[in-house]
Amino acid sequence: MKKTLALLAATTTLAAPAMAENLSVVGSWSSLPLHNQYEAPFWSKTLPEASGGNITVELTTHNQMSLGLGDIYPLLGQGVYDVAMTVADYAVSDAPELEGLDVPLLALTADEARAMVDAARPMLSDIYRDRFNSHVLAIAPYPPQVVFCNAEISELSDLEGLKVRASGRMTAKLLEALGAEGVNVSFSEVPGALQKGVVDCAVTGAGSGYSAGWWEVSTHLLPIPLGGWDSVVTAMNMDKWNGLDAATQTLITEQVKSGFEDPAWASAQDALVNDIACLTGNGECPSGDARSMTLVEVSDEDFNRARDILTSEVLPEWAERAGGDWAARWNDSVGKVVGVTIN
Repeated sequence: MKKTLALLAATTTLAAPAMAENLSVVGSWSSLPLHNQYEAPFWSKTLPEASGGNITVELTTHNQMSLGLGDIYPLLGQGVYDVAMTVADYAVSDAPELEGLDVPLLALTADEARAMVDAARPMLSDIYRDRFNSHVLAIAPYPPQVVFCNAEISELSDLEGLKVRASGRMTAKLLEALGAEGVNVSFSEVPGALQKGVVDCAVTGAGSGYSAGWWEVSTHLLPIPLGGWDSVVTAMNMDKWNGLDAATQTLITEQVKSGFEDPAWASAQDALVNDIACLTGNGECPSGDARSMTLVEVSDEDFNRARDILTSEVLPEWAERAGGDWAARWNDSVGKVVGVTIN
């Protein structure tokens, strides 16, 4: 019995942090479902409880701190805070190779999107280590990035000539190749831009647009993943990570997967269906009052044209911009999953 108790005690010691740790954590947009339903509960409750109280967390969000979106990961690398999470596309000015994580139009379901993310993860780990002195903990999705328009549209080709706010650089390049004008407007400024005609359309997640009230200033919804899935990367400052004991590293790795990443992905597909229902009134809305945006169907011809432009123009242009062997690495990982090769 004494040996059994000693073994149990040793096992418990290995599973819990050896020392108390306090983590300063910066979450993504505070108003959006990913933060409220997954990030905040995980960092505020799930992880501290799993650690037996040995890990405590001070949680805020980048918009509450008024951080520049391009500054979030560089500041993380400098150790201004311990953990940060935001859309990877916000960092492509410092790391153009990051654009290969979330490519538009290649994943039409949550399972396909996660397969892409899983394939890209080794590349992503190298990028965050080398560019931002950070260790990748998780990659979670916003819902697919669809198109909100305050303009009369009936098909994808109607975007030609319109000013469209893109959700990332590759999306902007695709919009331009489709004949639209890509416009750089921050998420929080989009409602005013749509209302004043600064942009005709804007790309974001259906749930994000519903939560932020974009339905008040837009009339038509084009439910095509023109902006990919807007992957949100959670990373920890590498010096902080390396300073943790092995038990704490294991605990955080296991808990962030089971308590945050997996649940966020599990809800992603149903979230899109529900969010479209909430925005258009076509079906039951579990999030509140249903709205009455016009749902625009995407024809096979439109979709195939956009996909051809992506693979023949946009991806090769990214490969040239990223440089190095990133195209080859992408072809051997993400490309194999989605059946696309950058030539």
